[in-house]
Order: sequence, then structure tokens, then C-alpha cells
Amino acid sequence: GSAMAAAPAVMAADSFSAMYPEPIAIPREERDKFEHFKDNPIKQVAIEPVSTFSLDVDTGSYALVRQWLKQGRLPASDAVRTEELINYFSYDYPKTKSEHPFVVNTELTTAPWQPDHYLLRIGVQAQDSHAEQMPAANLVFLVDVSGSMDDANKLPLVISSLQMLTQQLRPQDKVSLVVYAGRTEVVLEPTNNKADILAALGRLQAGGSTAGASALELAYKMARKGYIKNGINRILLATDGDFNVGVTSTEQIKDMVKRERETGVTLSTLGFGQGNFNDAMMEQIADVGNGNYSYIDSVSEARKVLVDEMSSTFNTVAKDVKVQVEFNPQQVSEYRLIGYENRQLNREDFNNDKVDAGDVGAGKSVTAIYEITPKGAASSVDPLRYQNEKQASAGKVIPEFAFLKIRYKQPSATSSTLLTQPLVLPKNVISFANGTNDHRFATAVAGFGQLLRQSPNMGNLSYGQVLQIAQQAKGADKMGTRAEFI
Repeated sequence: GSAMAAAPAVMAADSFSAMYPEPIAIPREERDKFEHFKDNPIKQVAIEPVSTFSLDVDTGSYALVRQWLKQGRLPASDAVRTEELINYFSYDYPKTKSEHPFVVNTELTTAPWQPDHYLLRIGVQAQDSHAEQMPAANLVFLVDVSGSMDDANKLPLVISSLQMLTQQLRPQDKVSLVVYAGRTEVVLEPTNNKADILAALGRLQAGGSTAGASALELAYKMARKGYIKNGINRILLATDGDFNVGVTSTEQIKDMVKRERETGVTLSTLGFGQGNFNDAMMEQIADVGNGNYSYIDSVSEARKVLVDEMSSTFNTVAKDVKVQVEFNPQQVSEYRLIGYENRQLNREDFNNDKVDAGDVGAGKSVTAIYEITPKGAASSVDPLRYQNEKQASAGKVIPEFAFLKIRYKQPSATSSTLLTQPLVLPKNVISFANGTNDHRFATAVAGFGQLLRQSPNMGNLSYGQVLQIAQQAKGADKMGTRAEFI
């Protein structure tokens, strides 16, 4: 035995593979790539009173999770980004006029899984612009036509999705089409001729291996060729994310996308297919591209992203939106942000305009939920303990439990604008059952995401309770997305 044990040490490195053959190919559906992350921990206000994160407007995770569940499988926990589940739905936040491109709305209730705790929901509602008011768009469709795209739920769905989008375009909008497989080619120079665009899309076929990076260069070249000043200049990358030839490291691709966004060309990703799907890559390059990442598993999802929500997908109204919440230790002892794990920022990043953050499109509602432990929740404390009685009788305001700050840039600005709002604790926090439909529905989705991730922080919440909350909070549900969730 001892001679055997010593053998590997003296073997040449290249014969190592002979000794340990390639692992057996795992079934296709397990090759999807996700970025690993842990749930946000519970933070103590006394030690870390400030929470800072970037808004996330992607919805890819929800469509991906839905597809797994439809197939009767539980998704990998790393595929579940709870904030993308919550933000998949539109909420009826008040659309009051404001000097800012969005309105901030907050709601506080008790937590359904832990009545001693509170749930603080922060809703950001971007001002809506009708599709016809959208700035002129110069879109580059960058389509992966490699062999891996041959499945029915890939290239054929890409074609019908992009054709659907083309039908929505106006005379001032342009499209160019770049495809890549073994070689890269420009199928269509920038044009506003719908018939040509539709026909060019209809002719696409899959075959060959993938070289994504040189194709990206060509797409940027087309974007520059069709560039519209003060317009929307965006590349739409449609792929299963399986870049396997050429510049393959996500980092190299990200560097290129970062460089190009300085010229005003942004990038969104549309993910298709299953089996060799690279979710981590798709999400990260859309983030640095100041675009958004959507996962398209069906024609109806394509319609939602590219038609119904067209202006929020393409028309950015606020760039680099960052949120910072400072909790008051007199009122709150602990807090936990649900979701946004890979969107955390350092406290000093908030004021640093060079630090990139999420971009919000017209009409989009973005939501974040904190679970907070009020001071003295664990023990039964007299509620007047922190109030000076003289002050209380003099009608002084009950102190704030938190201070909310949001920074954003106007679409063409380089420096940010600050928005602040103190959050005051009401005398009696409303019970969860009396919260608004939006609040309860968002919480149901948050609970669902946390259960799928097997989060330890959800008390004894069950899928049954989540279902019940969602059913009771369905509200008007114009798009039918909430009914589908249920």
C-alpha cells in the first residue's frame, strides 16, 4: 500500500489525468452555473447600524425558479435570489408626481412568522413613461446561434421574442443584428425597416461552437454605427450563456462591457434554455452593462419583458441607485435584509459616485424588505421605557426608528442626487393581516424565496402559509402574474 500512496507525488503532472480520468458526465440539467451566496445574517444595530445595498431590477431568477418548479423539481438554492422573485411582480405603489424620477413608499407591519418582529418594506416606484415617449432606441440584437441553441426552447424562442419586440418599434428606432457561432457575422446593419428585421430573424439557424467575445466587439461596433445621441443605445444579448470559445472568462467580458458603458452603450441579457445555462455570467454582465437580466422560458415571459414592460426594460430613468438605511438603536435591536445578497455595498460606497449600482427603468417598482427586531421584543418591556414622560406629555414626536437615504444619478449625469426620509415608529404597529395587499403579497414571495433557500430565519413558516397569504393579497392582478405564482 505504501508504494501506491507515494506514487502520485512523483508522477508527472500531465499523467495525473491518466490516473484520475474525467469525472462521469453529470446529467445535463445539473450543469447550469449559479453564483454561490449565503443568506444575509441578522445584524445587531448596536454594532452595525447602517445597511447599504444596490437596487436590483433583474427578474431572471423568478422565471428560472418557475421553470424548475413546473418540472416538479426544487431549484438549486443558489438559483433563488429572493429580491428578483419579489421584483418580478409589479406593485401598485402611489405614482405621485415628484421632482425625482421615482417615488419612495414605506410600510411597517408585524412579521407573520414572528409577531414580535416588524417587517419594513421599502418600495421605489419609478415614474412611468409611455412607450411613445421613450427616447429613440438603437438596439443591437446579438444572437447566439451555436449548436447548443438548437433546442425548441432556445433559438426558436429567441426569434419569436425578438420579432415580438420588433413589432413594437417606432420609425425612429433602429435595429442591427449580429450572430455568432464558429464565426461572427453582421446579418443586418442598423435599419428601421421592420420587414427586413423580421425576415433576417426568421432566417437564423443554429450550428457550430460559440465565440462570444469577438461577437461582443462586433455588436459594440454596430451600436456605435447606429448611435443615437440622448437615445437608448443598447445591446440585447440572447444566449444560453454557454460561451465556450475565445475570451471566456466572465472577468474579461465584464471589463469590456464596463469600458463600453462609458460611451453610452448599455447591455441587457436575455437567458434561454436549460442544461448548460450560465446564470451567474448572464446576471453579472448585465449588471456591469447597466442593463437588466431576464430569463425567457416561454412566449408569455418574452411578452412580459419585451412588450408589456418594454419601457422599464429599456428606458432607464435613474442610474446607480443605492439605498442606505440607518437604524436607531434606541428603537431597534436587530435587522435582516431579505435578499440582495450579491448587491451589498460598503458603507463608504454610498457616497462614492464611481461605485456602480442598479439602474431603474421607467414604471418599474423595486422592493426591499427588512425584518427588524424592535428594542425589547424578546423580553416583555413596558413600551414607555424609552420615552421621557415630560416629553410625551408635551406632545413631542415619537423618535424615528430608522433613516432612509437613496442616491441616484439622472440618466445622463455623472454626479448623484440624494433623497432622504426619516421613518417614524407609529404608536401601534399595524398587524400583518391589516397591511396593504402589496405589502402582504411581497412578503409571501419573500417567504417563498426564503423557504426555497432553506433559510433558518423564517420561524415555522410553511409553504401552506405562504400560499394563504398570497391568495388573500392577490389584489387586482391585471397581468395575471400573481395568479400564476399561486
